[in-house]
Amino acid sequence: MTKTERVRAAIERRAVDRPPVAFWRHVPDVDHTAQGLADAMLAFHRTWDLDLIKVMSSGVYCVEDWGCRVAYQGHPGGAKRCTEHAVKRPGDWERLRVLDPGAGALGRELDAVRLIRKGRPDDAPILHTIVSPLTIATKLAGDDVVRGSLDSAADALRAALDVITETTARYAAEAVAAGADGVFFATQTASADAVTNAVSATWDLPYARRVLDRIRGVSRLTMLHLHGRSVFWDTWTALPVDVVNWHDRLTAPTIAEATGRFAGGVAAGLGESTTLLAGPPDAIAAETRDAVRQTGGRGLIVTPGCVLPLAVPDAHLRAVVDAVRVPS
Repeated sequence: MTKTERVRAAIERRAVDRPPVAFWRHVPDVDHTAQGLADAMLAFHRTWDLDLIKVMSSGVYCVEDWGCRVAYQGHPGGAKRCTEHAVKRPGDWERLRVLDPGAGALGRELDAVRLIRKGRPDDAPILHTIVSPLTIATKLAGDDVVRGSLDSAADALRAALDVITETTARYAAEAVAAGADGVFFATQTASADAVTNAVSATWDLPYARRVLDRIRGVSRLTMLHLHGRSVFWDTWTALPVDVVNWHDRLTAPTIAEATGRFAGGVAAGLGESTTLLAGPPDAIAAETRDAVRQTGGRGLIVTPGCVLPLAVPDAHLRAVVDAVRVPS
């Protein structure tokens, strides 16, 4: 099977020659330029010969053009953070305007997608990361301003989310036009770690649906990433997505449970901050095989629940690849 055939068969729960496998890692030292990001993504893909390419843009690329200052400050996962928020008080929401998806930091990331598409050595699907509107709002302002806005500036926040949603929907479509096969749609505000179920359902889910509805039929593969513990699984997996990625080794549901609650594919199985980081390789191989066992080898893309810590040794990644490709 080609990589596209293997991934498509997996998310449709058809037979595969082997389960697809993928993992992804930030590159904070080079992700500030399109060429640097593209070269790193292509080098990583050539090294591990994975079944899909997730473009590892900085997690805050989506807020730079609204005025956030960003920097890498040593996060173990390689994530950059906003060192100065663009929205400092509820009244600042009114300053947001719909962005040009081809300009600034957004345009830089589209250039990276084009370079990755041009340099891709095979047909592995390329997924560009798109962030949910409330998650973007939280990156723009910080948790305290968003929480305060829910009570004291609800109308201003709704208007801002309309702007963010329109920008995100346009940008997602442009990412596909630039060469992405689909999107990795990430929300950090769909778990009890971050917000209540009511806040997620009212302030993120409807806006997320608007983005996904706009690219339905355009994105050939849409992967939903539910970040955090105690995720609001059933409401979010009702969105028009093909496959769901979550921290299955840290929080419910298990892979076996998830396949009974979602009709598409699941991308999970590896504890990126536990087994995959600590090892040993035999334990990693066992965890990989357990993921396959839970699905009977159908409907599964073997992945971590989130980004790889920078410190994960290559030998641990090799254990995953070998366990998938040379099953015991």
